[in-house]
Amino acid sequence: MTGQAMAQEAGRSADLVNPLIGSRNGGNTFPGVSMPLGMLQWSPENTRGKHAHTASPSGYQYDATRIRGFSLTHLSGAGCAGASGDIPFMPVTVPVASSPSADLGDSIYASDFSHADEVAKVGDYRVGLSSGVHVALAAATRSGMASFAYPAGKPANLLIRTSDSEVGSSDASVTIDAATRTVRGSVTSGNFCGYLAQADQRSYYTLYFVASFDQPFDRTGAWHDGTVQPGQKNAHGGTGYGDKGYPEAGKGSGVWLGFAPGHGTVQVRVGISYVSLANAQANLDAEIPKGTTLAQLRERTRDAWSGALDRISIQGGTEDQRTTFYTALYHSLIHPNVFSDSNGEYRGFDQQVHRITGTQHAQYANFSGWDVYRSQLQLLTWLDPEVGGDIAQSLYNQATQNGGEWDRWTHNSGGTHVMSGDPAVPALAAIDAFGGHNFDLKNAYASLVKAATETTAHDLSDDGCNVECVGQRPSLDQWLQLHYIATTSHAWAGAAETLEDATADFALAQLAARVGDAEGERRFLTRAGYWRNLFNPKAAPEGGYIQNRNADGSWPAFTPETEDGFVEGSASVYLWMLPFDVHGLFEQLGGYDKAVERLDRFFHDDKGQWALTRSGPRHAELDNEPSIGAPWLYAFAGQPYKTQEAVRVVLNTLWKNAPEGIPGNDDLGEMSSWYVWSAVGLYPAIPGRAELVIGSPLFPRAVIHRAGGDVSIDAAEAATDAPFVHGLTVNGQPHDSPWLPADFAVHGGHLDFSLRATADPHWGSDIRKAPPSFSPPQS
Repeated sequence: MTGQAMAQEAGRSADLVNPLIGSRNGGNTFPGVSMPLGMLQWSPENTRGKHAHTASPSGYQYDATRIRGFSLTHLSGAGCAGASGDIPFMPVTVPVASSPSADLGDSIYASDFSHADEVAKVGDYRVGLSSGVHVALAAATRSGMASFAYPAGKPANLLIRTSDSEVGSSDASVTIDAATRTVRGSVTSGNFCGYLAQADQRSYYTLYFVASFDQPFDRTGAWHDGTVQPGQKNAHGGTGYGDKGYPEAGKGSGVWLGFAPGHGTVQVRVGISYVSLANAQANLDAEIPKGTTLAQLRERTRDAWSGALDRISIQGGTEDQRTTFYTALYHSLIHPNVFSDSNGEYRGFDQQVHRITGTQHAQYANFSGWDVYRSQLQLLTWLDPEVGGDIAQSLYNQATQNGGEWDRWTHNSGGTHVMSGDPAVPALAAIDAFGGHNFDLKNAYASLVKAATETTAHDLSDDGCNVECVGQRPSLDQWLQLHYIATTSHAWAGAAETLEDATADFALAQLAARVGDAEGERRFLTRAGYWRNLFNPKAAPEGGYIQNRNADGSWPAFTPETEDGFVEGSASVYLWMLPFDVHGLFEQLGGYDKAVERLDRFFHDDKGQWALTRSGPRHAELDNEPSIGAPWLYAFAGQPYKTQEAVRVVLNTLWKNAPEGIPGNDDLGEMSSWYVWSAVGLYPAIPGRAELVIGSPLFPRAVIHRAGGDVSIDAAEAATDAPFVHGLTVNGQPHDSPWLPADFAVHGGHLDFSLRATADPHWGSDIRKAPPSFSPPQS
């Protein structure tokens, strides 16, 4: 294919995205509109007939074909009971004679719809409701547009459910200004995973909005809890979070607007801000000036997404494979989100207003650290190092404003502490390794060192445990004294926390090297070896495992199926979660042959069939993060052909162009980023470093366009059933080791693969040329 033809094919990338992928089977994606890393994500809120509970953590579930609103903010692929989903707008064609907050079954003020009447494309969401209203949405970075086309002969009303964020609100207010056709308001919310622990049954952000309409208001009204107030122009009151972290039934407030019959279509422009109403208005004025059409905004959004998606140009493959690939890339680039306004202001974790300074272009929010440190931030930074650096600076800003604590799961202007470990460390190290240098590395490193060496009251607290333990380094005192996290601790799970802390300390050693702290590098590399203190060589008849260990050094009862001591996985899953010390692990398992035998059993059932997910606790769960690095480990054992086969089977079977096309929670794009890396045949397996393990490309041609140098990948024989590498050249020179040095990722180059449908056990089999491993001494 000529360069011109390839460019033309690449320009179609935005058209290949199917936003409905992942909206079934627990993928928890949303189909609505957003810009790349945009602050606003306008998308429908489904209901299953229970107003106080969302149909999905993203607000949208493909099987729930009833809508109760179109909210301005969403998270893609998150878990728990959802988050954000702020300020739902809902067109209705019935009189507002009762309180929408009292519509507990969503039977009056919601509407059915059919997927046959739904269009979900990049920057363009449209749906025809059974009420007869046709809705269209478009988005800019901090603002959006909607049109509501009402049927003739019915009331044309619009509810603004100000209090109805997905998991409720502690406060909300809204005011109608009929003279200027404007509605202004705010909602104060948070409560992510609040139903699991009181530590997060709280608010930590306020979203402000300004909505400007093109039609006059024929009538207005408001409601608060069960009270309806026709003619009223303001409302106040949140839903609360109840005793168990769910919105209280019947609580809430909002307003409605009525439009004169015969106007047909009503358009609205909405600006948002987490700082103030004035900033929301300024964002709207800057991004969607009066007179902008929906078509113009759609085209601008599509162009922005094309620019982002075209950073990876692919050729060949089936149409479904290309759609699955570009949708995965699309989902990888939704989060984190721009959090600063057009004037540079943002709300900090100290709840004060700050302004970006220096080289930072934007402050970012929504960081699911336990997930995205593994491959999503690497991909994002690889494609746009300046954005990666801004994200690193954003995390440092958050920590500085949070009393020095780097929270592992941040949502808007608050920390939620969800999941385990200290993922900010490998996240920052990865961003720096992949070229995102435009952040304050020296002071960020010093802050992380302090958090890793000085035990805080939060580290010794049980608040939020298990899922959302409040400490940055839960039970850091045990880490410093016992050199592992014990069975009983202030962490979610001792063995998992030990592995996560070991990874964090390994990454901290990498940062130490980059700032010239040789003593710190030695110290933290030694601490990374503490994982060995939880390796019990006699754990099971087949050999050793990582397992829980009591503080007195004794081992509790154990089976490989156990989840005691682990987070969202079993001991069998977590055995392989040592990506920085693979050779050290294999040595503990009795050598490379025995390690491969156990990997084979991990990926196959007793009948020799692939066991990649939902095959029992002794086998892989490649729908969740603890397993996703495991297929790449064969390359460390001199059998990269098994990596090539296993990864390809996952691509072929667990991912597809369908609503159920993501095997589990997409986790703010982490799982999708795994797909993108795997489909181009490379993977950043070692936390905090930029070496790439080699798999095999799915497409005959791929080019990763980077400011620091393109990566071009040719594989003329690539096909769905041809994953096996028989030869490779790197920049024209023969290459027979299954990994690439860090400078290749940073500076680019050309890979040319020879692929076949049958395995070549010899290519990459020399253990001396295996990917690097870092085996620190045991304490």
